[in-house]
Amino acid sequence: MSFTKEVKNELARFKLNKKCCQIAELAAILRIDGTFHIKGKGSFAIHTIGENAAVARRTYKFLVDLFGLDSEIVAVRGDKLKKVFSYVIYIPPQNSLNEVLRQTGILNDAAMIRDRILSQLVKRNCCAASYLRGAFLGGGAISDPKKESHFEIVVDNKQICLDIEKLFNHFKLNPRVVTRKRNHSVYLKDSESIVRFLALTGAYNSLLEWEDNKILKDVRNYANRMVNCDTANLDRAVRAASSQIEIINKIEEVFGLNNLTDGLKEIAYLRLNNPESDIKELGELCDPPLSKSAVYHRLRRLSKLAEKFDD
Repeated sequence: MSFTKEVKNELARFKLNKKCCQIAELAAILRIDGTFHIKGKGSFAIHTIGENAAVARRTYKFLVDLFGLDSEIVAVRGDKLKKVFSYVIYIPPQNSLNEVLRQTGILNDAAMIRDRILSQLVKRNCCAASYLRGAFLGGGAISDPKKESHFEIVVDNKQICLDIEKLFNHFKLNPRVVTRKRNHSVYLKDSESIVRFLALTGAYNSLLEWEDNKILKDVRNYANRMVNCDTANLDRAVRAASSQIEIINKIEEVFGLNNLTDGLKEIAYLRLNNPESDIKELGELCDPPLSKSAVYHRLRRLSKLAEKFDD
């Protein structure tokens, strides 16, 4: 099961006691997932279609319980191989439907489709959060928490998209808006904003799963960075040791290590006999032990001596 479906299943079980919040959520679902049919002068029908059974049941329940609308819900089989079902809710023309569409902000008083979210629907914070919940149920998607963070709500109306963006900004969720062909998307990329959205809309179990995976991902990324850093340091140490051994071999061939001062001879033989040791370890092998800077100083003197033999 995808994480999007998990979140929608949880939100579809979220208990709403206030009628105003139920209407706000239903309004968002109908606005984003609804298709309107003009059946005659001032007469409308509407249907929604989606692949989430829990969302379909919740939508149907709101339609019946809140407004007593005559509605049908049907499961339609899609891909025969994948056995994917779509759930269609059809609301035929009826006397009370136009009033319901006005209450949900879809029709204005002139029975024309409204291009904005009705401000009365989202006047209270609880109703604004419910509208965002419905928007996600109707057209939202969220990435697997193990992958790169991404959350979006897709709508086909630019002004509605901008109004949803304002609701996100009202709750300081830092949204972005993008247009792709005919669709418009409000999306979140940072994990903290996604967490706040899940908390705001009541997806608490999904929030905990998201946070657990985020912590695990952060720990794994930190471990990988440390391994990469250690590997890089090891590579540098190996290259440096190889270069130092090459320099010492040149001095041995041209000048002879026994002709070096005691300090340089000591560090030269230690490097030849311990090619895998780093600078700190070479210093610990000296008698008496030397600091890293002292070892570096002796190795630089060997390097400058080798440079003279190139002249």
